[in-house]
Amino acid sequence: MSVAVTMFSGGRGAAGIARGMLGTPGVGLSLVVNGYDNGLSTGALRRYLPGMLGPSDFRKNLLLHLDPADPAQAAQATVLEHRLPGGTTPAGLTAVIEAIAARRGPFAALPEAAREAVTADLRVFARRLAAYPHGLDLADCALGNLVFAGAYLRLGRDFNAAVDACARTFGSPVRLLNVTNGENAFLAALRRDGSLLADEADIVAPQGPGVITDLFLLREPLGARRRDELEALPPAWTREVLGRERAEVTPSPRALEAIRDADLIVYGPGTPHSSLLPSYLTPGVADAVARSRAAAKVFVVNTRSDHDIRGLSAPDLVDRTLAYLGDPRNGRRLVTHVLSHRTSAPDAPAVPHGVLDRGEWAGARWVTADLEHPADLRHPGRPGLHHPERTAEALLAIRDEAALARAQ
Repeated sequence: MSVAVTMFSGGRGAAGIARGMLGTPGVGLSLVVNGYDNGLSTGALRRYLPGMLGPSDFRKNLLLHLDPADPAQAAQATVLEHRLPGGTTPAGLTAVIEAIAARRGPFAALPEAAREAVTADLRVFARRLAAYPHGLDLADCALGNLVFAGAYLRLGRDFNAAVDACARTFGSPVRLLNVTNGENAFLAALRRDGSLLADEADIVAPQGPGVITDLFLLREPLGARRRDELEALPPAWTREVLGRERAEVTPSPRALEAIRDADLIVYGPGTPHSSLLPSYLTPGVADAVARSRAAAKVFVVNTRSDHDIRGLSAPDLVDRTLAYLGDPRNGRRLVTHVLSHRTSAPDAPAVPHGVLDRGEWAGARWVTADLEHPADLRHPGRPGLHHPERTAEALLAIRDEAALARAQ
């Protein structure tokens, strides 16, 4: 019996769960991701190609099935993750492309089909760079992002078509889906103290103790002058102004289909205010979740906190998800279960004892299990990761139990 799993995901926060699902016989996995990343080199690439969303989280999800112990797959991972050094010129990028074409160095084991597709898309981007050499510093650019950019240009600036093309190039078994039809948009946020986080890079960066209260999808990025103007306004005025500048995005029909046809929906862990909550703002997503045949719709609590959720408890994060889905009281049963690690780390989102005693929050059943990867317990300075097999097993057990209860 096959099980269709659809998970809202970012770049790396839910990677362990995704790998666990991929390793489970009979599971078909769809990942619904947004493209609002604009930090560092990704932001530079988006500025160089106006209109393009950020490819980074999609690139990271192409690594899920690649085994570093397999030379051919390791070579594909190298293409995706290779960072261009400082001082790289267009000629230097061309030299990298030729090394891939000739299968030299770390690219020697690259499969033929991947080699041809990668070099073709990189050459499209290199031609664009040769024609317009100013405006992009290649330092620290992920080579995989440039493969995406080349596919984006080759396919008539269709971001979702580029995602599909890159998934084929790297042989991904995951159905990797952008949550929207590819409209360009930019994140901004307000914190409780009224301070403005002007872009996605600000949202994920270390910040003070004030929690984020408002999240916006904007038509245009906030430049330095515009940011100064907004910060001079009272917070209520800033909120009103940003509300008038919201981007109009439309949902991807394929993403909605994956949600509606899922047997299990997972609200994955990650960086909520950049990777997850913006996806729930997409029109049509909440309705698709409500109409889904899924027996269980499970919110997975982070095993460690992120910069953007300091001061928020695990129930707070569930509440945020429901609020951004437009169902703050969970009247539509958009979250049926919450799954958290059995023993919370000191820097994990707190789970109050009252919630654990009741086994319920916002009408959703609260389930605990041993979810954290043991490697992270030995390295407390690293963000916690979910154990792939144990977390996938816990999620599928919740789904099976819910499906059995529904059938009775």
